[in-house]
Amino acid sequence: MKESALVLSLAVLSFMMTVIWGGPLLRILRHFRIGKRIRVEEPGKHFMKMGTPTMGGVMFVLPVAMLTILLNAVQVLGLDVLGKSVLVPLIAMMAYTLLGAIDDWEGIHGKRKGDGMRIRTKFIAQIVLASGLAYVLKYMLGVPDMFLPGLSFEIDLGWAYIPVAAFIIVSMSNAVNFTDGLDGLAGLISATIFAAYGGIALMQGQPFVARFCFTMVGALFGFLWFNVHPAQLFMGDTGSLPLGATIAVVALMTGQWALLPVIAIIPFSEAVSDVIQIVYFRLTKGRRFFKMAPIHLHFELLGWSETQIVQRFWLIGLLAAMLGVGLALV
Repeated sequence: MKESALVLSLAVLSFMMTVIWGGPLLRILRHFRIGKRIRVEEPGKHFMKMGTPTMGGVMFVLPVAMLTILLNAVQVLGLDVLGKSVLVPLIAMMAYTLLGAIDDWEGIHGKRKGDGMRIRTKFIAQIVLASGLAYVLKYMLGVPDMFLPGLSFEIDLGWAYIPVAAFIIVSMSNAVNFTDGLDGLAGLISATIFAAYGGIALMQGQPFVARFCFTMVGALFGFLWFNVHPAQLFMGDTGSLPLGATIAVVALMTGQWALLPVIAIIPFSEAVSDVIQIVYFRLTKGRRFFKMAPIHLHFELLGWSETQIVQRFWLIGLLAAMLGVGLALV
């Protein structure tokens, strides 16, 4: 009960910090004209979002980083509020935030306006960062390799853990990036996933991981204060890339990463739909499986409103997260 009260208090604190900091950030982004660019192929309704401030991921990244660093610093006073283990997801979040910020800035004011970093360059950077994080998780933190529902023992992957973990981090980073296309969608889904893994961490006796997760939940709720439809700003790659990478790192720290396709069913479906679209397009020489990918754009072209898609996707994501937590207990 005491631990639950603490994690919820951290969520409230991070929410308040994010909301307070949100207004000044919006003015800064508008001053420097850091506005979203819309792709020509996107649905026509998206063009009204042109110029809306982006790179809003810093709105929740900075409060989470500040709280995590400060709560680790109080250990010098003899208070054990956050363990050193949460420095790994913090480093993952900060590293991918920097990568996303470079991508966003390049697409807004750089030489590749509208496009951002070259896909190959960004992908290589993601792999390098993910491989380093996987090594730290395996050989420095000694996190469990893998748990499966119904099995009471850990599955040892040996050396294969490194490429598997790196693949999961890169995949989730891009999956959340695909999900970030409608007002409030990526933030709401990510908050639900963090809450689910925070609950799993609590049940595993990993209070520090749980506290970090709920700090993220509170900060994301604060971000959603400005990001719900009609959005006042977007997170951009500055927010979506670190969200996905951090979700993956937290899942790996619990050992329950095999449940990601369930708990993170919406980002998983968004990424899979994009792969299906590309493969089908090439195999059929120009035909499309979906009206547009990722899948939230398909439903938008079917006539669903933006709020309908976000709310229905969140309901599915919430139920899937509840199922995933239940499977983690089996």
